[in-house]
Amino acid sequence: MPLDLPASQFPAAAAVPVPLWLDLAAVMVGSLSGLLHARERHLDLVGFVSMAILCGLGGGLVRDTIMQVGDVYMLRSRWAIVVAIATGVLGFLFPTSITAHPHLLEWVDIISVGLFAAAGTDKAFLYGLYPVSAVLMGSITSVGGGMVRDIFLGEVPNIFKRSNWYALCAIAGSMTYYLLVAVVGTDKALGLVGCVLVTLLLRRISLRYDLYSPADVDLAPTVRDAAHHVAEAAREATSNEIQHALEQHERQQQRHEAGRVTKK
Repeated sequence: MPLDLPASQFPAAAAVPVPLWLDLAAVMVGSLSGLLHARERHLDLVGFVSMAILCGLGGGLVRDTIMQVGDVYMLRSRWAIVVAIATGVLGFLFPTSITAHPHLLEWVDIISVGLFAAAGTDKAFLYGLYPVSAVLMGSITSVGGGMVRDIFLGEVPNIFKRSNWYALCAIAGSMTYYLLVAVVGTDKALGLVGCVLVTLLLRRISLRYDLYSPADVDLAPTVRDAAHHVAEAAREATSNEIQHALEQHERQQQRHEAGRVTKK
């Protein structure tokens, strides 16, 4: 049974989040990103179609498998699998059309990440998952297809590598959608727009200023040096306090001795 839904407090939030054409457009764009990898590796028709399905529908499949509530999107949708297969076949027959506009594809790719992030977060939201879980489901939906693709190709998933904030953009978009819909109470259309805009903006900023997610970070030496300096400062302060206390004690002794001599 789903938990008490936050959506019950916001009737507008229960509206259908994404129109069918926009939903299928996101599937198509996700499939196109898989065709680029199929083209680079000179795969056959089965390879092209498989990459299209994995990238276009893999994120949603991983999300639905993890959530285990509701239905499986790619099986429920009448057109999702058909669109992914058609994209794979057309990409195999007309490969130059994929590589002709790389910058355009890059723009639509990150927009599709925002759409998938909103769709994944929305499903988790409707089934009453906790905020962290909802954001996780949105992130997995948006980048899960690429992760599954890389696993099938025997590579380390790109989202685990140093990149221009690709996965971070998906997380930020999911958080934006959840905050707007579940916390602020806006309708899902505005939540969708906000999710896509945040995802797109962060991605473009990272590309414009060549910003990368950190890698090979080791704070142990810094923490160790800081702890050493703190310990040294503490020892020095303690030593000064002890020295000061001894000097005070010595002065008291001297005054005491001087008083005894005066009395005599």
